[in-house]
Amino acid sequence: MSGQASIPCPQSCGSVHHIFLCIQEDLYYPHPFIQNFLWDSLYFIGEPLLNRWPFSYIREKSLHRAIKNIHYEDQNTRYMDMACVEKVLNMLACWAEDPNSDAFKYHLARVHDYLWIAEDGMKVQSLGSQNWDTSFALQAIIASNLIDEYGFTLKSGKEFLKNAQVRENPQGDFRSMYRSISKGAWTFSDRDTAWQVSDCTAEGLKVMLLLSQKTPDVFPVEPEILYDAVNILLSLQTKKGGFTAWEPKGGESWLEVFNSSDVFANNMVEHEYVECTSAAIQALVLFKKLYPKHRTHEIELSIEKAIDFIEEIQRPDGSWNIRIWKEIDQL
Repeated sequence: MSGQASIPCPQSCGSVHHIFLCIQEDLYYPHPFIQNFLWDSLYFIGEPLLNRWPFSYIREKSLHRAIKNIHYEDQNTRYMDMACVEKVLNMLACWAEDPNSDAFKYHLARVHDYLWIAEDGMKVQSLGSQNWDTSFALQAIIASNLIDEYGFTLKSGKEFLKNAQVRENPQGDFRSMYRSISKGAWTFSDRDTAWQVSDCTAEGLKVMLLLSQKTPDVFPVEPEILYDAVNILLSLQTKKGGFTAWEPKGGESWLEVFNSSDVFANNMVEHEYVECTSAAIQALVLFKKLYPKHRTHEIELSIEKAIDFIEEIQRPDGSWNIRIWKEIDQL
């Protein structure tokens, strides 16, 4: 899909210019000039320097730090990683470090989680959507007043979501490894990936609340499960009132100019999302109704800020973008 090539520069007399090539159909994010200039400078100037002392020492230290982060991610996600791209890259890094290592063998054991055979051949999924699909399916059954007809399905789905909820934060000093809290979250796929997602957590929380409300005797829900999920949601709200998807917002949006991907845009830093914010509002409103004494002021303030955020980012034509439209337009 993409690659590098050296071709004669059309604006010079046959000089060689290093560029990135990507077929037009996949070129979702054309690189700005400043980025191409930066990557070319690093390749032609930085690369030779980093192979010489004392800069080679810096490279060696950086590689050790990188593989440490890779192992940490692998261990915390039971070698599933966040999605198929990270899975493959981390597995290759472990193989390059030591093809006979336990880490590489653990990776191999989980490759099949991403593969299946369909009618037209083998497929690779980006990542599963078990939690996401289950939450919406159960909400649909509840909304249709088919609780009696689908009692077994609701019970099985509730147990699945209960077991799929992340029950611990990342191991060790996770903040030094650039991770945030995850205890109480629901992921997009299952518990193994261990990456909290705000709207998946909100939808899982809504299911638990609805079941405890409509069928408290049949589907009892432990309050601690709900409290932990609320804590995750509150941790992912920004100062502007919006909710991010994966982790608390850190870097600013202008860092997107350094996005080196051809096929993805706006993936360098976290952004607020209208979908995540909307789901969080619904979950927190329902939680406040059923548990009015738990973190009352924080939840009320969170809901108020989130509603203001939703109203502020509405487009002039009445629609909403998936992210903050003003920031995206400026980029």
